[in-house]
Amino acid sequence: MLVARSVALFVVAALFEIGGAWLVWQGVREHKGWVWIGAGVVALGLYGFVATLQPDAHFGRILAAYGGIFVAGSLAWGMVADGYRPDRFDVIGALVCLVGMALIMYAPRGR
Repeated sequence: MLVARSVALFVVAALFEIGGAWLVWQGVREHKGWVWIGAGVVALGLYGFVATLQPDAHFGRILAAYGGIFVAGSLAWGMVADGYRPDRFDVIGALVCLVGMALIMYAPRGR
């Protein structure tokens, strides 16, 4: 159950971080204005809060593992929001990152 909760929190964090960065990008690069930028800043702040809810207490481990989610999530966001089509190297790289995330977070440790 802890793994399922942790994965769910990673997904929520990714939605806030990637979505927030995308909103800022849209506000600045696509000239959509300050409302988009402000919404992005709020979403990025919520991402920081969600990360604190992970069951593991080690900041470095959480952020390092989250990197794998961020890579895969960013490619998925680009596909949905911008019509980006990842090539096989994007997909392989994202899978490697997700394996790394799983090792960092969920490998059995003798504590």
